[in-house]
Amino acid sequence: AASAAAQPESDAAVPAAAPANFIRNAVKVDVEKNGLEGVVTRFPPEPNGFLHLGHAKSIVLNFTLPGTFEGVAPKGYTFMRLDDTNPVKEDAVYADAILEDVRWLGFEWAAHRLTHASDYFPLMERIARRLIAIGDAYVDSSSAEEIRERRGTLKAPGSDSPFRGRSPAENLALFEEMLAAAPEGSMVLRAKIDMAAANVNLRDPTLYRIRDVAHPRTGTTWRCYPMYDFAHAVSDVAEAVTHSLCTLEFEDHRPLYDWVVERAGDVVEAEREKGEMG
Repeated sequence: AASAAAQPESDAAVPAAAPANFIRNAVKVDVEKNGLEGVVTRFPPEPNGFLHLGHAKSIVLNFTLPGTFEGVAPKGYTFMRLDDTNPVKEDAVYADAILEDVRWLGFEWAAHRLTHASDYFPLMERIARRLIAIGDAYVDSSSAEEIRERRGTLKAPGSDSPFRGRSPAENLALFEEMLAAAPEGSMVLRAKIDMAAANVNLRDPTLYRIRDVAHPRTGTTWRCYPMYDFAHAVSDVAEAVTHSLCTLEFEDHRPLYDWVVERAGDVVEAEREKGEMG
């Protein structure tokens, strides 16, 4: 979970005598052990389709969990976040329908807690530059097919890209090209982690790719968009989410989430101290 920060008053939905379960029990331990002032969660669907029954579980859990601890951690709430990182598949029709459905289930949020991943695009770019500068990310000019071939399998390790050894200065210059005019598919920004990792999600995952299309909210301001795993983690840090709840299908993605949170947290904390964070 992302590190907690002092939060304003609670606007979380408070369930009546919420029954104990393994999630609430685990969060209770966190609250007591870390002295949290509030439990902060988020419901972050991608606006690329309509919600289905499975989303209802996540909606109810994320919107009721903070209120469960109102007595000991009263400054909790939930962000209603739309994870709009892929303009190729997203549409305002889906975004509007998602918000309508969540309200239909009986949940509401403060106006400033309706957020979008795209709100943090400038922050994500700064974090990407930081990762490049410290040698934790590089620009790969391999084709998508070459990247797949070098990724390895569940039983065999991957192999390094021939571009993995580029210097930070060269990578920063190439990232500028990605942002400005490089053709779609010509380059991606990848995390430099471990191509031999047992968890394939840690084998230098892609952080940014070029999508030369207009975004529903930001128009043509950006032509490089962050991948979900990167954007999700950075958004959680920016919003000081204390408990990022995911279904088991994302379990293997958690180590990558933690990797990003650790590095993004340093940038966000520094900007907060300078008064540069919104």
